[in-house]
Amino acid sequence: MSRSSSSSSRSSSSSSSNSSSPPRTPPNLHQNSIDPSSRWLVQKFGGTSVGKFAVNIARDIVPSYIDSNKVAIVCSARSGSTKALGTTNLLLRAASEALKRPRKTSSGYVTPVANGGIFGRSEEGSQSPPSSSPRGDTYPWGTGSMTPLTMPGIDSLPAFHATVDLIRQEHFNAARASVKDAGILKALEKEIERDCEWLRSFLYASQVIDEISPRSKDTIVGLGERLACKIMAAVLRDQGVDSEYVSLEDIVPEPDDLEASDDGTLDQDFYDRLSRAVGERVKQCGPRVPVVTGFFGPVPGSLLQQVGRGYTDLLSALLAVGLDASELQIWKEVDGIFTADPRKVPTARLISIISPAEAAELTYYGSEVVHPFTMEQAIRCRIPIRIKNVENPRGGGTVIHPDPEADTAQEEDELGSVPEPVSPVALALLAARAREASKQHPRHPTAVTIKEHIVVLNINSNRKSVSHGFLAGIFGTLDRFGVVVDLISTSEVHVSMAIEDGLSKKILERLLRELQKSGTVSVHHDMAILSLVGKHMCNMIGISGRMFTTLAQGKVNIEMISQGASEINISCVIDGRDAVKALNLIHQSCLQLPESISAAKSIAVGPWLF
Repeated sequence: MSRSSSSSSRSSSSSSSNSSSPPRTPPNLHQNSIDPSSRWLVQKFGGTSVGKFAVNIARDIVPSYIDSNKVAIVCSARSGSTKALGTTNLLLRAASEALKRPRKTSSGYVTPVANGGIFGRSEEGSQSPPSSSPRGDTYPWGTGSMTPLTMPGIDSLPAFHATVDLIRQEHFNAARASVKDAGILKALEKEIERDCEWLRSFLYASQVIDEISPRSKDTIVGLGERLACKIMAAVLRDQGVDSEYVSLEDIVPEPDDLEASDDGTLDQDFYDRLSRAVGERVKQCGPRVPVVTGFFGPVPGSLLQQVGRGYTDLLSALLAVGLDASELQIWKEVDGIFTADPRKVPTARLISIISPAEAAELTYYGSEVVHPFTMEQAIRCRIPIRIKNVENPRGGGTVIHPDPEADTAQEEDELGSVPEPVSPVALALLAARAREASKQHPRHPTAVTIKEHIVVLNINSNRKSVSHGFLAGIFGTLDRFGVVVDLISTSEVHVSMAIEDGLSKKILERLLRELQKSGTVSVHHDMAILSLVGKHMCNMIGISGRMFTTLAQGKVNIEMISQGASEINISCVIDGRDAVKALNLIHQSCLQLPESISAAKSIAVGPWLF
């Protein structure tokens, strides 16, 4: 869609939201701390947390922080009862359905026709728009009803019509289950109705022009965060917390005023300016608790293309920077970062503090921690990131801390949780306890993780004497197909690569045909990457030997081995059927606390490995 139509749609929606905002704050509502010395605390809640635990968040979590902090909340789009019913997935489905060709009937094509017309015209072409919808509502873009008429050649509604109704009903159900105050619920339902009718109008217009631009898709997907934040703001008010819905749709300067780097990506200067703008906007809320949309409007090259669906996490980090927050809290449905996946390794333990480099490695190799780019925005401004459990708010969680002195990588059962928010005094005490603990026990790796659904490609050169052309041909082919390599091991005439099993069968076949021009290719499916991560592993003599000997004694075959250039990660590719067994074996031999491993359970290894 055009830039003007997209902008007008957003601005009209924003104005409607303001016009129907709840009445002024009653004096008994709980507000943010007004102590001038209080610092901001940014709390980001994911789609599952917002979808399942909105009342818990408003009743138990937020009130426990706002007396001593200024709290700002960022929400992702709500999850659904199934993954397919998640709001973002439904919005993307509706956008796709809007571009489907109308179905031809015996009387002609099925053409969406509005009562009064999309552009305010009646069936005869005269200008006579109705003043309200059949439900008596006034739509945010003005007046008019989008109820299609039964006309010759029309026997059904557009496919997206049912999807929009499903989005509306899912949010109505959530509102009615979470909000008890009749006045607040009525205002919230009106907002949901308006937003969904705006979406229906937007999709009708997209169908007419037969185009949804990347920016238009951004706008459609951004509706998910708007709906989630409106519900969360209403639930907070229903639970006695004074809240304010904050939309950031227009916070980004017009794209013509922005500059991307030479490769088309947004540079750090853009994110620095955005963090300042977001911080200033949120500060205008005064003592109210701001509930901020993770969607922050159109950016050069499209938000989904530049950042991806993780833009809500990124926005929370930028907001923390803009507010100079004491810490950024990311609330999930797990207690924090563990030494291994606790669903697969019963003896896994919670880590109280971890370094950004270790957290990034765990994210790359299978653990859902925090996206490295999101983490970078907060860490570069020395803002700690805490992972917490919305179902266990009293737990200390895991702190990703930028201070090297805090990089203890010790488990919670040794040092205890880090006080909230992180203070220099508490950090110094924790570091001292960690140093004392390290004198009694040698350091060990931080965590082990597994990344499943991996394909291994082995390429042997046909021309033994042209190794530089061999490698250039392989990497050029990977670049053309947009293939991301997780692990690679090379020699002069042989390359082994591990990639995610995400390519379609047709694309994989084309890739293999191209690679066969460089040499003989073999493919291994259903593999897994096992990674042992620890910042100090480069100084742990014999850790590689212990890892691979453990796998050998457990009869786990190794397909390929790779050690990252950062020297904090040792990875190998194994058969996917051995993934859980290997994870437990490595956790027991390399991450178990020294006092918990008896001599009888110790693993004998030859001195040549050390």
